[in-house]
Amino acid sequence: MEMQSHTQAAGGGEGRKLLIVEDDEAFRVRLARAMERRGYAVTTAESTHAADAALAAGLAPDCAVVDLKLGDGSGLDLVPRIRAAAPAARIVILTGYGNIATSVAAIKAGAVDYLSKPADADAIDAALNAGERPLPKPPEHPMSADRVRWEHIQRVFEQCDRNVSETARRLNMHRRTLQRILAKHAPRENV
Repeated sequence: MEMQSHTQAAGGGEGRKLLIVEDDEAFRVRLARAMERRGYAVTTAESTHAADAALAAGLAPDCAVVDLKLGDGSGLDLVPRIRAAAPAARIVILTGYGNIATSVAAIKAGAVDYLSKPADADAIDAALNAGERPLPKPPEHPMSADRVRWEHIQRVFEQCDRNVSETARRLNMHRRTLQRILAKHAPRENV
């Protein structure tokens, strides 16, 4: 189990305690260094267990950056535990598997933002310092109806634990039709 505290430097983080939970070691180290340069006092953890150990040891982070899929569990499960240790913490979820369902789940769990990888330190810092936004601006290029349909099917598929037969039953579609849809990539967006 790895958990490290890093020194603080001057910058935009203003000495705020930042917990980074990321199982990709190279990315975790790079992100920790970049956030230290922005003034954060960084603690890193490579797993949910290491993050739980840091929280149990008294870490009450001002903010956290948590990977969605960790080797020993889901980053979404960590959000309420971080909230319990630090109710005002600003939590950003990072993932390489961005879709509407997981972003909604992240926000419902208590995260303030959800960023798809590869997210750079500037985007993460901006999310941590965004303050309370009433509503985001409407998108300049909203999703197409095909993309919305694809996202909905993916969400139901995940909710059914990736069981094709159960998903087809719930969506009231033939199993083979669903298999063909799942085999395809997401519809391309015209930008």
